[in-house]
Amino acid sequence: MAEKEEGERIKFIERFFAESKEYVNKGDPVQASEKLYKVVEECIKLLAGRQKLPEFEEARREGRWMSRLLVRAARRLAQDTGRKEIEDAWARAFNLHAWGFHENALDIEDVKRSVSYIERLLNYTKDSL
Repeated sequence: MAEKEEGERIKFIERFFAESKEYVNKGDPVQASEKLYKVVEECIKLLAGRQKLPEFEEARREGRWMSRLLVRAARRLAQDTGRKEIEDAWARAFNLHAWGFHENALDIEDVKRSVSYIERLLNYTKDSL
């Protein structure tokens, strides 16, 4: 992936993160949850592509990323880099996606607890590119 394309993807991810904080400030846990999930999903895709992980290649062949590939990519990235926070951020993001967005079962305080984990992954992603 070209540096320019990676830079554009980071801007895209940063926009989702900024929107998530706006939804947190508005007290909207559903939309904040989904935006935060999207930040982590896109960071994992970007990092997996950069590392040329098998999950990235499989997603390319399949024409889409499935949750099972994201789980595996997050685990592999955490193992390969020694950065457990990658897998932690994925677990939190998937929880937000399922329980915050789809089930509307989280309140804004539940969502706020995950923001710093996701911000760390975003910063790591930016620093690693």
